[in-house]
Amino acid sequence: MSKIYFQGSFGAYSHLAALSIEPNSEIIPCKTFDECFIKASKDTNSKIIIPESNRITGNIGIEYLLFEYRLNIYSEYFQKIEHNLLGLPGSKISEIEDVYSHGQALSQCSKFIKSNKLNEHVRADTAGSAEMVSNIKDKKKSAIASSLSAQTYGLEIMKKNIENEKGNLTRFLVMGKNIKQPEFDNKKYITSFLFKLKSKPAALYQALGGFAIHSVNLTKLQSYPEKNSFDSFFFLCDLDGHIEDEKVQKSLEELGLHCQDFHVLGVFEADKVRDK
Repeated sequence: MSKIYFQGSFGAYSHLAALSIEPNSEIIPCKTFDECFIKASKDTNSKIIIPESNRITGNIGIEYLLFEYRLNIYSEYFQKIEHNLLGLPGSKISEIEDVYSHGQALSQCSKFIKSNKLNEHVRADTAGSAEMVSNIKDKKKSAIASSLSAQTYGLEIMKKNIENEKGNLTRFLVMGKNIKQPEFDNKKYITSFLFKLKSKPAALYQALGGFAIHSVNLTKLQSYPEKNSFDSFFFLCDLDGHIEDEKVQKSLEELGLHCQDFHVLGVFEADKVRDK
């Protein structure tokens, strides 16, 4: 049986995403994102599912791991994020004083927290917060987490969908050590890559010119400082299209002329959510 690793505890949104994508795989939790990448780098029969960005709060902060391990991206998956207030069975919202969760979840539910005058406590992840509340057995404590966390740790959903904005999504990437990509067909694809430019004036402007000339759409362009440096940057980039598309090939060839380092992270089908 193949394995898929995720960061966090059982019941986390990453666990929920893994169940949706790889229900027949052995799903294994890791304490940190680094641990996930290390496991997948050593075991070719495994994959990882990692949150990359959130529609409301932006990038999760895994870019340095993409640069370091350069695992192949097999697919993207947009998970709907629905936050719930969880408490011990029989608890009432009026009794709750403290709420525990990941910093981003607390931020995404700030209006509910303020209106109910709850004391916020930041923890490493949402599901771990639910597990802690379950173990403490104090009706004044609560967690913000998924409905799967409520099932996993025997908690009650006191209030559903307490997030500030409905329709929140987190983009997950499924990655692994083996390199593979879909055949070029009449579908929508994403090509993901990273590059480091040669040190010269206007290098980025010149490097990106090919995409404009060949009408290739960039959907992500993010800079990240090289280790122990503030003047040398890698760029993480996604574009619309398959690497075997002639327009994409010509654009990347032109980019390559300006690069010290260039690496394709993956070619994969665009999630249907992008069409909405």
